[in-house]
Amino acid sequence: MSYVDEVMERVIAKNPSEKEFHQAVKEVLDSLRVVIEKNEEKFRKDALLERITEPERVISFRVPWVDDKGQVQVNRGFRVQFSSAIGPYKGGLRLHPSVNQGIIKFLGFEQIFKNSLTGLPIGGGKGGADFDPKGKSDREIMAFCQSFMTELFKYIGKDTDVPAGDIGVGGREIGYLYGQYKRLTGLYEGVLTGKGLTYGGSLARTEATGYGLVYITSEMLKANGMELAGKTVVISGSGNVAIYAAQKATQLGAKVVTMSDSNGYVYDPEGIDLALVKEIKEVKRGRIKEYAEAKPSAKYTEGKGVWTVPCDIALPCATQNELDLDDAKALKANGCFAVAEGANMPSTREATDFFLESGMLFMPGKAANAGGVATSALEMSQNSQRMSWTFEEVDAKLHQIMVDIFKKVDEASKKYGLEKNYVAGANIAGFEKVVEAMNAQGIV
Repeated sequence: MSYVDEVMERVIAKNPSEKEFHQAVKEVLDSLRVVIEKNEEKFRKDALLERITEPERVISFRVPWVDDKGQVQVNRGFRVQFSSAIGPYKGGLRLHPSVNQGIIKFLGFEQIFKNSLTGLPIGGGKGGADFDPKGKSDREIMAFCQSFMTELFKYIGKDTDVPAGDIGVGGREIGYLYGQYKRLTGLYEGVLTGKGLTYGGSLARTEATGYGLVYITSEMLKANGMELAGKTVVISGSGNVAIYAAQKATQLGAKVVTMSDSNGYVYDPEGIDLALVKEIKEVKRGRIKEYAEAKPSAKYTEGKGVWTVPCDIALPCATQNELDLDDAKALKANGCFAVAEGANMPSTREATDFFLESGMLFMPGKAANAGGVATSALEMSQNSQRMSWTFEEVDAKLHQIMVDIFKKVDEASKKYGLEKNYVAGANIAGFEKVVEAMNAQGIV
């Protein structure tokens, strides 16, 4: 049995119920076979794959808080500190009922390679809780965040572990978390990113993941003799990533015709009105169906189906495993030729394989949505220097980082005879840097 297969068996045996983690590890290791088989004897002797698939630290804790009715609620919190080989742990906090240890480990594992691709000194980590912020008052959100940070603060710091936001964690939640960290430690330091501009946040951080997604999509198209201008784009989701991907794609001359949430999706053949989406989602915190109620040109459809809308380019920006094999086939049948992932692992393994086998251009999330964490690292740099850069400065740095990521991914795929397989290219480019750092630091 090959070393890759041995390690995969071991990962499943040691983490039997963590299917998302299994999926992430298998996707990475399968695409790394060409690299691992060239170094199998050394990697096996050093247990390199065992070390890279086992987190350095997994922290699990209870989070008690009191709701508006005076009832005590208890949630479960997590922080997985996966790899510090190239820098302090860096990765978001997710608040969603689906959160469990397996999902956090999958996200943390992906984060190792994503962070490596940015070229910045940040390791891989992730965290969160099975708390649902939907329908909660500001006071309840604050009570939860303060209780969560009362435990988490023991394990983080500006040179140790720097969390950020993710699903369910925006500016409001980061503010409450940061206030409690400062209260507990007495330290005013860049321990969280995604902060407000009045207390150490970075301009362009809100836009970064969506903008970065479009920047790398544009580079992928250019490398294949195409351009974004004039293309029809289907986007899933209506949160931060989706909104700013739609904004940047529109600025670059594309037409975005869909957005969605967990209830359904809207299709507007005239092009999505972003001001209306922002009003519904960021101000009213409403549902996407309200868009169709306000826009006669739009149609709302309950449930799945956003991937049946004809398009040139698809940008999944909602959540993991939202795009399956049937969706991938529908996209191809309706004229889609390029897919780039704005969310973390939104395409199932079967869908990813179909994209690659059918000759569609496909950029995986660990490269395509790295703009968010890259700009978080730029926020860390500004905090360390006690400086604030302009929006244009941060955006220019982000654009260059995404151009460089595409170049690394493209070159790695060509180096191993896998040209245009950007899944393999992203994994190989991220992996090689981490391995070099691990080898230099010894068996730790």
